[in-house]
Amino acid sequence: MFGIDSQVVRIEDVFNDEDLILDLGGGGEGVIGQLRGRQVVAIDRRRAELEECAQGPLKVIADAKSLPFLDETFDAETAFFFLMYVPEADRDTVFAEAYRVLKPGGRLHVWDVTIPPQGDQPQRLFVVPVKVELPDRVIETGYGTYWAERTLSADEIRQQAERVGFELMESAESSPDTFHLTFQRPAS
Repeated sequence: MFGIDSQVVRIEDVFNDEDLILDLGGGGEGVIGQLRGRQVVAIDRRRAELEECAQGPLKVIADAKSLPFLDETFDAETAFFFLMYVPEADRDTVFAEAYRVLKPGGRLHVWDVTIPPQGDQPQRLFVVPVKVELPDRVIETGYGTYWAERTLSADEIRQQAERVGFELMESAESSPDTFHLTFQRPAS
């Protein structure tokens, strides 16, 4: 296992009280569900991940490559340390689906970690411990994925999102190895 230093990620509550929020990969800690409760629809392919997350969001077993929602359903979307689990070959499909179900003018917030090429490192897993600072609490957790042939960077994510029509609105580093990108589906 290859671990990087613990990362601090501060989540600002930028959502409106009437927003319906799709949280891609929202199982496990369910950070966005803890932030906005019943406004959140948390999807994950694994039932166990959804059963593990806190009460509040609506939990739906679904694959982000084929979302079971009508076009333009959600006001906002989030992907909190989710894309690190999505193979690069599937990311365009995930972004296309996210774009499809997001209302025009809606925003997609992505928080994730930079995963460098494995190179000659012998470790099979890439792991990042994360301290999440919500407005009213702190969550300490960690995320890990198989490292072989898996890389991730803010620039890769930006390019993939823009290919399907998203516009980058904001880009920021949360910690030295993590980033937060905000995309918008154009209003027209």
